[in-house]
Amino acid sequence: MNLALRFLGVGNAHAVELGSACAVVEREDEPLLMIDCGPDALTAYVDRYRSAPTAIYLTHAHMDHVGGLERLFFSTYFDAERRGRLRIYAHAALIPVLQSRVADYPEVLAEGGANFWDAFQLVALSRGFWHDGLWFDVFPTRHHAPMTSFGLALRASLVWTGDTRPIPEALSSMAGANELVAHDCVMQGNPSHTGIDDIEREYPLALRERLVLYHYGSLAEAAMLRKRGFRVADRGEAIALAPPHASVVMATRAGN
Repeated sequence: MNLALRFLGVGNAHAVELGSACAVVEREDEPLLMIDCGPDALTAYVDRYRSAPTAIYLTHAHMDHVGGLERLFFSTYFDAERRGRLRIYAHAALIPVLQSRVADYPEVLAEGGANFWDAFQLVALSRGFWHDGLWFDVFPTRHHAPMTSFGLALRASLVWTGDTRPIPEALSSMAGANELVAHDCVMQGNPSHTGIDDIEREYPLALRERLVLYHYGSLAEAAMLRKRGFRVADRGEAIALAPPHASVVMATRAGN
């Protein structure tokens, strides 16, 4: 099984030239799962794959991560082949926040008769979820209020932190099998995001060597992070992933 992580955008909410932080897990060079859907992420996805996404995992409900959902609603709802089939995976604790931020506008269609979630197959979850033969773990991160932001892990292949402060306890469990760890990082940390000093202080060297940093503020900031010896993701870059652990692959796909 050939897996890769492709970064469609790598910037924070202010770095619009870098694209909204978003990635796609690819399998055999085809999109498998989109991670977040910020304002420009849908355009980046369609430009890359020449098709709309079929599955999205949402880490949290800040608009630079979910701002593309309204546009996705319209393109999906009016497509009879896709309506109700596009899966959106989100932690159950996130559903009320998503509802209030993107789905509560009175009469999502001016003519009425439609609910926002009619366009999608919303899959609420807690520990994780199965998607197309793979089990993805989900875990809480440290971003604003507790239980409002969640990372994603595919055992032995990938950990995606989403927006977060350092989470050494979570990564000691979720990144214990040599996974690539895509980690939120800016030069100067703040109450919502990890700074490079936080990473150097909180994480052991063996883990730091597996990090790829994203969600930074500018190309100049990316250069400074690289000077500190860290791998930094570029917009459009794809990174090959190790095969997932057998325990998270359905038996019918074990030979893929």
